[in-house]
Amino acid sequence: MAILIKGGTVVTADHSFRADVLTEADKIVAVGENLEASGGAEVIDAGGAYVLPGGIDPHTHMELPFMGTVASEDFFSGTTAGMVGGTTMIIDFVIPSPQQDVLEAYHTWRGWAEKAAGDYSFHVAITWWDETVKEAMGTLTRDHGVNSFKHFMAYKGAIMCDDEVLVNSFTRARELGAICTVHAENGELVFHLQNEILKSGITGPEGHPLSRPPEVEGEAANRAIRVAQVLDVPLYIVHNSCIESLQAITRARNEGQRVFGEVLAGHLLVNDEVYRDPDWDTAAAHVMSPPFRPKEHQEALWRGLQAGMLQTTATDHCCFCAPQKRMGHNNFTQIPNGTGGVEDRMHVLWHHGVNSGRLTMNEFVAITSTNAAKIFNIYPRKGSISVGADADIAIWDPEKERTISKDTHHQNVDFNIFEGMTVKGINTVTISQGKVVYQDGDVRTERGVGRYVDRPTFAPYYDAVNRQRAAHAPTAVNRM
Repeated sequence: MAILIKGGTVVTADHSFRADVLTEADKIVAVGENLEASGGAEVIDAGGAYVLPGGIDPHTHMELPFMGTVASEDFFSGTTAGMVGGTTMIIDFVIPSPQQDVLEAYHTWRGWAEKAAGDYSFHVAITWWDETVKEAMGTLTRDHGVNSFKHFMAYKGAIMCDDEVLVNSFTRARELGAICTVHAENGELVFHLQNEILKSGITGPEGHPLSRPPEVEGEAANRAIRVAQVLDVPLYIVHNSCIESLQAITRARNEGQRVFGEVLAGHLLVNDEVYRDPDWDTAAAHVMSPPFRPKEHQEALWRGLQAGMLQTTATDHCCFCAPQKRMGHNNFTQIPNGTGGVEDRMHVLWHHGVNSGRLTMNEFVAITSTNAAKIFNIYPRKGSISVGADADIAIWDPEKERTISKDTHHQNVDFNIFEGMTVKGINTVTISQGKVVYQDGDVRTERGVGRYVDRPTFAPYYDAVNRQRAAHAPTAVNRM
């Protein structure tokens, strides 16, 4: 069925213009003024509204097995919540256990994701190393459309990568034309500080940020950047939360290194006072890694977005309800790490970014959709309002308001880190694969219609890098 969106202002990462948008099947087939559709087309009046590319959340964890429990949000409920907020695609994570066959883990996650209501893709974590992992990375890039590999520098004794794994995996990624991503926290330091803080008698959620100060994030970010620099591989650092990691990224980019930075909506808007809430459950609900930081870090992160040093926004959507959080009631290190946000990311960023003058509308589209599509090589299929692009569209009413609450959100979690926040400028219609899946409170998502999106590797870029490396390769000194 065709859909004709009439009378709106199309907003892309590049420019804004008055135009109608016509979709047929799952594609955009025309963008222009005074478009007409054949009989039977659904007409949506977008007068006074903005027509945006559907959001892409490049960092989610749906139904993740973690810290002795499983995240409460599954792929259907999570992608449905995203649709309500204008996000039409997620990139989730396959996280093999240490020594687990990487391809086995990949197929397990693909099975879980078959219930998704919207399009999705996967980063694959490298949590250990041997020749089978090396071969699996090749199979994933060649046969399964994976072009990004994740490395946790935290969580000692579980999924943490040491430098040997980083070096081997980064080297293999360069061979394959893939991009490396890292969770940058020094796991050894975190482990040491956790033990010291517990010994001091601090067992509550307030111990969480004390055990993960900004310096442990800054050190790991800088180390990952330097490893990537030596090995000539592009690097994407997830959920930057502090001045120290932003400084490391800024220095690297100013030196010409290909480093990308992601920031979470939560880290832009929530500060570390939440961990001192007298209600244990409220404080514990905010436990995630890296933790929320003092206010000066939030201001720096906003400036990083404005300056282009941070390119994408995400949520790290990983939900655990109060009974799950209480697994760590007597030991903050056992509180499952994670918060929500996939439904609210675009709303809070519009309100606090566009409405405040921090961001233009075009910059908003860039950081919520287009930049992720470009970095992970699915542009212009995604992140674009153009002929031939997927018909994934959000229609945005800049005057409409809503108040965020756990009582009304669609996320499968009993807490919302933006509870009580009133936002102006919200998504009113979501189109996914050329179908209206949300309209003015009416949720029409379907279980299992989400498609897995292949992401090709970056072979042309790497070919140029490898030619450059070969041209400047060192030669042995002849001492005969």
